[in-house]
Amino acid sequence: MILILFWFFCSFLGQVKVFRALYTFEPRTPDELYFEEGDIIYISDMSDTNWWKGTCKGRTGLIPSNYVAEQAESIDNPLHEAAKRGNLSWLRECLDNRVGVNGLDKAGNTALYWACHGGHKDIVDVLFTQGNLELNQQNKLGDTALHAAAWKGYADIVEMLLAKGARIDLKNNEKKLALDMATNAACASLLKKKQIAEITYKL
Repeated sequence: MILILFWFFCSFLGQVKVFRALYTFEPRTPDELYFEEGDIIYISDMSDTNWWKGTCKGRTGLIPSNYVAEQAESIDNPLHEAAKRGNLSWLRECLDNRVGVNGLDKAGNTALYWACHGGHKDIVDVLFTQGNLELNQQNKLGDTALHAAAWKGYADIVEMLLAKGARIDLKNNEKKLALDMATNAACASLLKKKQIAEITYKL
């Protein structure tokens, strides 16, 4: 049988796997899920070896498991891709389908890191609505989302992160604070003010 899906993205957090359809699937029973070529499908239950439970465009149903081809290679989390691209609708869809918000890619980055790195303020806003969002996750280089925003010069995002309680005392592998990586005066000013406020508070 021709396999009509390939493993486009996979998220192990939240026990959700994400696929893109290669061909349209026409259900034979009311319980089966209809989807078209190019649709993103979120698989939430693989406990039955023959039928998997999936969601597509807000509809939930069953998909024959033998229509899904999984490969052993590691693929980036779909939430990261949505955050990198600034694709708000896809990001919301991922979150609605329980894709893990704090998942890490190969470099140890979160979706929040990529949203801040790309200057996607609307994406950051949506991620902030997730109660379990990890603000201070450090990647393999030791950088946080705050490091990324400061380095890329996005003062509005630096301000948002600080307002949410992002730590300014975390150093990366090169022993640099977010302040040390600030590339413009606006970012540096915000971080210095926060630094002074914290020092004053401790006195």
